[in-house]
Amino acid sequence: MGTIRISGAEAVIRCLLEEGVDLIYGYPGGAIMPVYDELYKFQDKLHHVLVRHEQGATHAAQGYARATGKVGVAIATSGPGATNLVTGIADAQIDSTPMVCITGQVGRHLLGSDAFQETDIIGISTPVTKWNFQVTEASQIPEIIAKAFYIARSGRPGPVLIDITKNAQFDEFDFSYEKCTGIRSYNPVPKLNLDKVAEAAALINSAKKPFIVFGQGIILGQAEAEFKAVLEKSGIPAAWTILGLSALPTDHPLNVGMLGMHGNYAPNLLTNECDVLIAFGMRFDDRVTGKLSTYAKQAKVIHFEIDPAEIDKNVKTEVAVLGDVKESLTALLPLLDAKSHDLWHNEFKELAKIEYESVIKDELNPKTAGLSMGETIEMINKHSKGDAIIVSDVGQHQMFACRYAKFNSTKSNITSGGLGTMGFALPAAIGAKMGKPDREVVAIIGDGGFQMTIQELGTIFQTQVPVKIVILNNEFLGMVRQWQELFFDNRYASTKMINPNFVAIAEGYHIKSKKVTQREDLDAAVAEMLASKDSYFLEVMVEKENNVFPMIPTGACVSEIRLS
Repeated sequence: MGTIRISGAEAVIRCLLEEGVDLIYGYPGGAIMPVYDELYKFQDKLHHVLVRHEQGATHAAQGYARATGKVGVAIATSGPGATNLVTGIADAQIDSTPMVCITGQVGRHLLGSDAFQETDIIGISTPVTKWNFQVTEASQIPEIIAKAFYIARSGRPGPVLIDITKNAQFDEFDFSYEKCTGIRSYNPVPKLNLDKVAEAAALINSAKKPFIVFGQGIILGQAEAEFKAVLEKSGIPAAWTILGLSALPTDHPLNVGMLGMHGNYAPNLLTNECDVLIAFGMRFDDRVTGKLSTYAKQAKVIHFEIDPAEIDKNVKTEVAVLGDVKESLTALLPLLDAKSHDLWHNEFKELAKIEYESVIKDELNPKTAGLSMGETIEMINKHSKGDAIIVSDVGQHQMFACRYAKFNSTKSNITSGGLGTMGFALPAAIGAKMGKPDREVVAIIGDGGFQMTIQELGTIFQTQVPVKIVILNNEFLGMVRQWQELFFDNRYASTKMINPNFVAIAEGYHIKSKKVTQREDLDAAVAEMLASKDSYFLEVMVEKENNVFPMIPTGACVSEIRLS
């Protein structure tokens, strides 16, 4: 485009439009007001969603990004507006979510003077951003925003923060925009070494008990089809991290379940019996590995990864294949032998039967008078038929949702993985639904996490976004209570919740609501919720002291998994 003379504030809007942004989440204030004034003039091109708290803006941007694969955008003012973004930014950083945050800042001449609503958001956010930058001159805006979007979406994605002083928003300059296609010294995608791919293939082909573990890297790399082809040719059983969930359909015969602290019995136990462990796009988080000194020591480890910093960080590899996972899988496929590994698969099936009899059967078909979280998730499966996007908060309900929700397609499981942010689900569900209006979006939330961002019901009311909200209410901070029961002699210190009338609150925001306390009412209530064309709030009262099993205690070996 040609050069035009405009203000820095208008330049911000034009830069966003050049990057294809049509939806942003934010909250106005003094230091960002010039940008909001220009935003008013571009309402027909750029839709701004007014959240009720800046943290909600970041989580909504995350939900949008995770559901669409695009960069989410959040905007806030200086001081508390900027600091309120930090939790969501940290969440996006550890979960590799592409997001650009724009904050206003006091004028350049006031920097460092402790001016009204001044905070050093660059210093504060440096540890939790992929990159950040403070703009003090209007002329810097196009180049910096172009870099921000390139860095946020390239390689291993992540959050970027741009802080813009007020003078830079007011000042005029000659504007033109050029998208960023590369930055000196920044190499987002390592060049694939085909010799390493061949070395990995040879090791896989010689394995008697190979085992694949996969994470969100498959989804971020848009490599679901290539991954499925590799699985089906090699015949190797595959298990997922909670962020890898939905990269492979839940009912695929080679999908053997979830890894980690509350993962499935077979994949956790057999991690320490496989001879070759192949990891795709995952980072060997402590919740997956348990005690590192005993994790898969018998196995030769192959790690396919885009980020060199993850190689050998936690688990020592035999072969590391750096590069884009889609390219890596494409190169790997023709080198693999076609196999079935039937005897090895039978070991998974036998352990799955044990888990079903010990845990799953009673969870999905409880004999207790009270409802279980598992049967509620199963009822949602029945009516969604595995086609919904499930956005879960953090706690027991999250583990139940990840263990029992069914998914047919990718980008369907959205949750806070690495940071474990309570309050994530409600605003993230708003973003997911706005990003994918043609898909059903169901938020699964506990009574604790719900109250951390309950104000975003106001955003749902104002925007009329038809999100479905399910509160699994056990009147406890359930996950902490479970640990207190198992490891602290039932001392329930500060975990009992005295809750308000959630249905009345939802109805106060004009959201259709229902409360279920009896098993016989659950089916019809879930059916009604999913049939609704509008937002819907469903509170399900569940057993107060229901625990989520299996469980690997903190610091224990994955083979020490408990079924009760």
